[in-house]
Amino acid sequence: MLCDECGKRPANVRLTKIVNGVKSESHLCEQCAREKGELELFSEPNFSFPNLLAGLLQHEPGFAGAPVAFPGGATSRCRTCGLDFSGFRKTGFLGCPDCYDEFRPRLEPLLRRIHGSTRHTGKVPGRTGAATDTRREIESLRVELSRLVAKERYEEAAKVRDKIRALEKNLADQA
Repeated sequence: MLCDECGKRPANVRLTKIVNGVKSESHLCEQCAREKGELELFSEPNFSFPNLLAGLLQHEPGFAGAPVAFPGGATSRCRTCGLDFSGFRKTGFLGCPDCYDEFRPRLEPLLRRIHGSTRHTGKVPGRTGAATDTRREIESLRVELSRLVAKERYEEAAKVRDKIRALEKNLADQA
C-alpha cells in the first residue's frame, strides 16, 4: 500500500484519529508522517510506554500527592520483590508477578479505565472469530450447566447440555 499523502513511498504508519466521535484513518510513509507532525510523541527522548503509564497514574485520583490507604487490606509493598507502590507509580513497571496480587485493589480500576476490562481476552483474527466465539459460548454454557446441576435444576441443565452438543456439532462440521 502506498502513502495516502505522497502516493510514492510504502505506507508504514497507520494513523487513526477520532474527533467528535468521527473516525478517520490514513496510511502514511514515515517521511510524510514526520512532516505532518504525527510522529512527534514517539520521537521524544523520554518517551516510553512505562513513562506513559506512569503519567496516567499521576492523574489518577488518589495516586498523586499524599499516600492513600489501600482498600481491602492490600499492602503498599510487594512481599516477594519489595517494590512499593510509589515505585510502580514512578516507573510504570511492576517488580514481579506477585505485584499484581499485592496491588490488585489499586491496579484493577486503572486497568478497567485503560482496557475497559480487567480480564485479558486477547485479539482474534477475523477469519477465526466465529469459531472462537462458538468455543467461548460453549465454555460459558458448560459453567452454566455445572451451576444448574449443582442446584439440581435438571430440566434446565438438559436444555443447556443439548445446546452445547449442537454448538459442538456445528464447530466440528466447520472444521
